[in-house]
Amino acid sequence: MYKFIAVTDERVADGFRLGGVEVIGVNSVTGMHQELTRLMNDDSIGIIAVDERYEKAIDERLQKKIDSVYRPVIVMLPLADRLDVEAYMADRLQSLIRRAVGFDITLKKEAGS
Repeated sequence: MYKFIAVTDERVADGFRLGGVEVIGVNSVTGMHQELTRLMNDDSIGIIAVDERYEKAIDERLQKKIDSVYRPVIVMLPLADRLDVEAYMADRLQSLIRRAVGFDITLKKEAGS
């Protein structure tokens, strides 16, 4: 059976631990990148959940590796405290479009909508 591991900062780690998930706590973008690179080479891991605040730390080389392997599956989780849900959803949508299309598209509200 493959393992499920969460890579996040210590503020959120206890919640995963309470659920029985193995957690690797990181405190920096560099730490996340190092741990994710190491975990990608571990054949015993099936799913790696990463705090999406660290998504921008994934460089092109690591992203190509993530896209080319079928296991482990990398899942980005929105774990940060979100006060402005509308802005968060717009940012998330823009991120998904950027990944699918390959460049940024700015979304604007039309007057009267």
